[in-house]
Formats: sequence, structure tokens, C-alpha cells
Amino acid sequence: MTSPSNTPLGHAANGAGPAQVPPGPAQGLLNLKDRIPKLEPRRRRAEPTNPIPVPETPPAPPRPDPATVAFTVPRRRILSPSDHQLFLSSPTYKLILSFIFGLSESVLDKPISSVKENDLSPTVRSILSILEEIDYLCRDSPPDDQGGSRFGNKVFRVFLDKVKQRSPTWHTTLFNLPDSSSSSSSSSSSSSSPSATATASEELSAYLTHSFGNRSRIDYGSGHELNFLMWLLCLYQLSLLERGDFPALVLHVFTRYLAVMRRVQSTYYLEPAGSHGVWGLDDYQFLPFLFGASQLVHHPFITPRAIHQELTLEEFGGEFLYLSQVAFVNSTKTVKGLRWHSPMLDDISSAKNWAKIEGGMRRMFVSEVLGKLPVMQHFLFGGLIPAAEGMSDPAEMGLKSEEEEEEEGGEVQVFDDQEGVRHVHQPSGWGDCCGIKVPSSIAAAEEMKKRGAGEQLRRIPFD
Repeated sequence: MTSPSNTPLGHAANGAGPAQVPPGPAQGLLNLKDRIPKLEPRRRRAEPTNPIPVPETPPAPPRPDPATVAFTVPRRRILSPSDHQLFLSSPTYKLILSFIFGLSESVLDKPISSVKENDLSPTVRSILSILEEIDYLCRDSPPDDQGGSRFGNKVFRVFLDKVKQRSPTWHTTLFNLPDSSSSSSSSSSSSSSPSATATASEELSAYLTHSFGNRSRIDYGSGHELNFLMWLLCLYQLSLLERGDFPALVLHVFTRYLAVMRRVQSTYYLEPAGSHGVWGLDDYQFLPFLFGASQLVHHPFITPRAIHQELTLEEFGGEFLYLSQVAFVNSTKTVKGLRWHSPMLDDISSAKNWAKIEGGMRRMFVSEVLGKLPVMQHFLFGGLIPAAEGMSDPAEMGLKSEEEEEEEGGEVQVFDDQEGVRHVHQPSGWGDCCGIKVPSSIAAAEEMKKRGAGEQLRRIPFD
């Protein structure tokens, strides 16, 4: 037998004839380059653009002469859509935007530790001492046992009464504001009814007292948070605060206010002032996300997606408001994962950079805070934050103030309107149509902790 190695090239081993040699290109081999489609790099889909421009910061208007201010008891003046439109075109609207956006710009790229305690002005120190005493008043007013109920605890009213009682003293002793109602500025008021005249300390006390929630409804929302900023704005209008204090107001004062509010919320189970979650961001707060995004605009390595990283939240939450607020939101939920309990926060985390988030928060503040009648119908106007000419007067219309509302809102009213739409009204609910009382998510988390399940958040089965 002939071995394969000795077989002549082109002949079969068994001598049956020439071997079959694969044809070469010249023998008809298909050119696959003409059959395979040409590969092209995938084009990145352009990010959707928002046609609404980012609101700019209006120039700060000149501050009034305190001797010419007609101080009044702050009260609601936005009672109709026409009142709201008057407000949106008024100098007060621009004043509020200038102050809030000015605060946000003042902390651009600044962590909390960038403002040292030794650099705080006397007024800022006085504000912090007030917040410290309010924190003590909360600890000194423990809640009643309410048998696991997640609705608001009525001892909150005791706490709020203590704040209201102490507030005039804080303003007269720490800020040296007059407490006598015989001041010439209040008696010279021509735009307010005689019963509405007040001193500077009484006007400022109203904003401070309304910063911690509603006494009758035992709820809290971003409207109350806005009252706290309006209290600071009043101090600025009286020249007790200066532009140089703005970083400290955000990084020290506002962060301390958030800490106090978290204690108040967890102590008295304050209900959210809205039946569908304020903004879809957080049930209670908004401004930590605006100020916090500004802090992170040019951060070298913390990206918007970092809010999903627990280690990042733990390590940098003490320096950046946005991260701190996300960590707090996570701690108050009974399920694990932002995409389940805070889908809007989860969606925002896909933004390309923090500048886009900061711009989006500005748009949201304009459209969802100042631009929403259900929120602004509770806004308070006084001498330092004046109402626009032509706004409704609640006294002339026979309307009660929020403090005069009945504690028990009565029975739920269910009825169909002329168009056949079903309405469910409960007077002790929030200020929008068909609002009903909503239990506190913080209460649910606190009750879980009491049962020893605080560290065992439920995971979605398919997560």
C-alpha cells in the first residue's frame, strides 16, 4: 500500500483519480465582501431638548427703608386664578426668584465644609440658635402613643404652639426688632385693614411659625419649606442679612432647618401636604434638590448616577444636600430602590450632568411651586413681601385664616358635579380639589423600626 506521504499531489490515495481541490478565486469563489453589509458606527441618539428656557436670576431689587414699611400680619391673598396671575406679573414674584436663585448660585461648587463656623455673621448665629431651641422644643414635647397609626400625632399642635409663643421673644432679643404695636410704620398702613397691622417681629414670627407645618391638618410640604425661606428673605429685606451671608444660609442654616424638620416629621408623623407626593421627588421637600444640584455642577467625579451608590451617599452626604436628601428619602421608605419609591428621582439620575439637573430644578420651581395655584393659595403676604395691587382680601370675603380652620375637618363629602365628575372632599385634607388625608411614609418606616424591622426593607420580587 502506498503511504499518504508518498501520494503524488493531485491524486487520490487509493489511485481512484485526481483529488478534488477547492477552487480558488479564479475558479468561481464568491466574493463575500460584496454580500456582507458594510458596518457603520452606531450613531448616538440626540438627547431630548427642553423647549422651555432655564429661568434666569432676576436682578435683586433695592431693599425697602424699614421706616417706610407698613408691617402687617401675613395672610393669604391668592384666592383665585386671577389673583395668581397678578402675583406672577408682580415685583414680589421677581423678588422671590431673585432671592431663591441667588441662594442657589451662591453655593455653586461649594461643599458644606467650605463655610467655616468662625466666618458666620452674628445674624446667622442667632438664626442657628433659634433652630437649636426649636429642636429642643420638639424633644420636650414627646408624641402620644397612637397605637401604630401612621397619621399625624396631635401633640404636634402643642409643639407648634410653643414655637409661636417663643417666636416674638426670639425676634426682639436676637434681632432687636420692636415688639410694640404702636410703631409708626404699622399705624401708617393704608393698604391693610386696621386688624392686620403689626410690628416687624409679629410679621416675621408668622413666617417662622408656618415653616414647620400646618397646625390643623398636621401636615407639611414644600409650601411650608418656602415659608422658612421667606422668613430669611424678610431678614434680608430688613438688612439684617447681606449677600455675603448667602452661602452660610444654605450650607449652615438651611441644612440645620432640614435636620430639625426631619426630627419633627419622624416625631409627629406629619402627613405630606399633597395626596400624590410633592413634585414626585420627595413627599415633603424641594429646595434641597435645587441647592444640592448647584453644589455639584462641576464636581470632578460625583455624577448624577451616583445617587444609586450607597457608599457615595454615605461618604459624601454630609457635604452635599442632594445626596443627603436622597439618603434620607431612602431611609423613610418601606421598599428598597429609587425606581420603586421615587421614580422621578431615578429618572433624573440619567441626566448627562448636574448642570442639566440644576436647570431642570429651576424650571420646576417656577412651574410647580410659584406657578401652581394649589401651592400658592396658601402663600402669605405682608409688608416686606407685599401682595400685588388688586388681589383679593380674605377679610372682605369673610374667609378664615388657616389658623382659624377647625381642627376636625368634618365628614368626607362625596358628590357629582354638573359634568358628572365624582368629587371626594375632606376639609382637613390638602389644598387641592379632591384631596384626602395621606398617611406619612416616615411613619411607616418608624413603625417598622419599632418592630425591629427597620433594616430589612422589602425588595420587589423581580428586582
